[in-house]
Amino acid sequence: MFRALLLLLFVSTASAQSYPNKPIRWIVPYTGGGITDVVTRIVTQKMSGPLGQPVVVDNRPGANSILGSDLGAKAAPDGYTLLTVIAGYAANVTLYQGKLPFDPLKDLVPVSLAGIAPLIMTVNNNLPAKDVKELIAYAKANPGKLNFGSSGIGAAAHLTCELFKQTAGIDMVHIPFKGTAPATTAVMAGDIQILVDTPSSMMTHVRGGKLRALGMFSAKRLTAFPDVPTIAEAGGPPLKGFEASSWFGLLAPAGTPADIVSRVQQEVAKSLASPAVKERLVSQGAIPSGNTPAEFTRHIDAETKKWAQVVKVSGAKVD
Repeated sequence: MFRALLLLLFVSTASAQSYPNKPIRWIVPYTGGGITDVVTRIVTQKMSGPLGQPVVVDNRPGANSILGSDLGAKAAPDGYTLLTVIAGYAANVTLYQGKLPFDPLKDLVPVSLAGIAPLIMTVNNNLPAKDVKELIAYAKANPGKLNFGSSGIGAAAHLTCELFKQTAGIDMVHIPFKGTAPATTAVMAGDIQILVDTPSSMMTHVRGGKLRALGMFSAKRLTAFPDVPTIAEAGGPPLKGFEASSWFGLLAPAGTPADIVSRVQQEVAKSLASPAVKERLVSQGAIPSGNTPAEFTRHIDAETKKWAQVVKVSGAKVD
């Protein structure tokens, strides 16, 4: 028995020391070109050199990220298939409870939080409210008459608006779309009045005068967009400390050797510490992280509990 354990330890250590000896597949469960894909590519491009192997990004969109996440969860736990997830991953634990083809809490293990992208609230130019305080007052005077869009049920933008409703004590109607692009078209056309999403998706339209930015769901103003106040600044005392974001996390299949997880995390952290990578992420409205598996585990746990409560109160459901 003792010899068998020694042999297992030797094999595991040898495997970690030789890792990687072939290209690494990195699944992004979203289409190419979006911020999740962009952030993943920025981070992994910097990692390829130190790892000595190519990191190949594999876009596998579908079913609100469930398709790609399932592929990652069921991949061999050898460090050659990794997965990027966003904030919706934590919400899916509650939204799809009992319906997922994998167990997000057991079949995948945290590697590192790559970055956080605070969300931004934008509105149609014809909306009478000029700031968050006026928006809340308008919503209270016109309950159920304001429509907010999102890229889909359970998206960070959707649940952020639900939490905003609960915190501000207002009634607005959710209109889900199949992605950010059609939702953006709808808010610019006035079919909906409010759209919350990442700055990288919305600020081009704000700067082009097609939308107005009311506030950033961040603790402080972002370096890339210093003219946009935080929601707490713009909304006053009821929204003190209100923060919400999309975040980008890196996972591996459960059972991946700890030494390999550690090696990947270290290379992620080094990549994120690079001034060039930092600058590119900040320009996208993202705050670089690079924390440890234990720290990222605590982050996922906190996010899962936070959004579980929002889902419960809002009554959000998926088919």
